[in-house]
Amino acid sequence: MIRRALLLLLVPLLLCAGAGQAQAAGYRYWSFWERDAGHWVYATQGPSLARPSDGDVQGFRFAVSEDSADAARPRGKADFATICAKTPARDGSKRVALLLDFGTPSDAPEGETPPAARTACARVSPDATTAEALAAVAKPLRYDTNALLCAISGYPEQGCGEQVEQSRKGKQKPAAEKRNPSDGGPSLGLIAGIAVVAILGGAAIWQVRRRG
Repeated sequence: MIRRALLLLLVPLLLCAGAGQAQAAGYRYWSFWERDAGHWVYATQGPSLARPSDGDVQGFRFAVSEDSADAARPRGKADFATICAKTPARDGSKRVALLLDFGTPSDAPEGETPPAARTACARVSPDATTAEALAAVAKPLRYDTNALLCAISGYPEQGCGEQVEQSRKGKQKPAAEKRNPSDGGPSLGLIAGIAVVAILGGAAIWQVRRRG
């Protein structure tokens, strides 16, 4: 009974000690969005498959996200009339408004600085995909061997959908990065938890001996 009681005390203490250092895995990538009734909606198709209509507004945001539900939306005004004001309609083509948000410095790969967000109006053929519209106004583009969009207008220079770790404070580091010696030891919470269990264990043993 004593051992079982100690185990029940030890488990929650260890869980509490480790909770402050929990980290979530995220990915650094370009997310693709569509404007619907004044709101950004995560695209259900990739830019190489989506075929926007004349007058559509689409956006791209570079950020570190865990998944589509956690993905950061493009920032800034996204109004077709404003973005394509200087690009008149033309027979045999369509216009697609694009908002390109290169993210924040905290989202950027090490050593790189994100360009300022910008908009562009792409005039392309009626059957053009979003990828083709993007190529018309935001070269150079970079893709990986799986056709994943890695860079828009050359940003970022390196990397493509790499996994990074996100601490609860929002700091990021590559998932493969080794921990520093300073953070390699047990936390204060863990030490305190073990100390408490040791004290309780000593008290329990004393009680047994006393009864005997």
